[in-house]
Amino acid sequence: MYVLLIEDDLDLGPALVQALRAEGIGSEWLRTLKDGARFAASNPYDCCLLDLGLPDGRGLDLLRQWRAAGLALPVIVITASAALGDRLAGLDGGADDFLVKPFAIPELAARVRAVTRRAARQASSAWLLGPVRIDEGQRRVWRDGTEAALTPREIDLLLVLARAAGRVVPKHRLARLLSPVGDPVDFAAIEVHVHHLRRKLGEDLIRTVRGVGYRLPRDGPDEPALTAGPASEPE
Repeated sequence: MYVLLIEDDLDLGPALVQALRAEGIGSEWLRTLKDGARFAASNPYDCCLLDLGLPDGRGLDLLRQWRAAGLALPVIVITASAALGDRLAGLDGGADDFLVKPFAIPELAARVRAVTRRAARQASSAWLLGPVRIDEGQRRVWRDGTEAALTPREIDLLLVLARAAGRVVPKHRLARLLSPVGDPVDFAAIEVHVHHLRRKLGEDLIRTVRGVGYRLPRDGPDEPALTAGPASEPE
């Protein structure tokens, strides 16, 4: 999972990046509205953590601009203000959730998982894809009731595909979503991870769309194959 963190505090920002990484969540840290607007429009993120008070304006103004433009990126507002008016303004302005500082990192991570599940129209933390079951919260995976021993990166990749089940995820998007800042993942590494997932969960699980990327069928391995074409997920 890859989130956009817009937070101007020079101590809190790096601390959140490290703490989120320990929870299996990669992040990109920005400090201004201007950079946030530019990056959100051109980069793939699963969620945005948005502070309300920033050096060049209010995060709420940026949130309203995003929603007016039709950007559906899930947003969790993080702020030091516990005032009811601020919470209502954030939620009415398009926020998916609201968290008051200071907060526990496990709670923040759980809220990130919750809003991304809702964005993917997933009712619970248990993803059921045919014979494959994924428990996102526990980061455990089963096929036909037998647990598979997956590496953290393999689970990350499987979850990215699960969130986009039924759609093709381009390789360059996978590389970005799986790459914490400073730790790039190349296409060859992705192919290796996909190979290992197929070996552990079945050769029929992940479909390759040549020249584009990979697709996890919404209903699992028994779903008819997809023909390559313009169905790839737009950036």
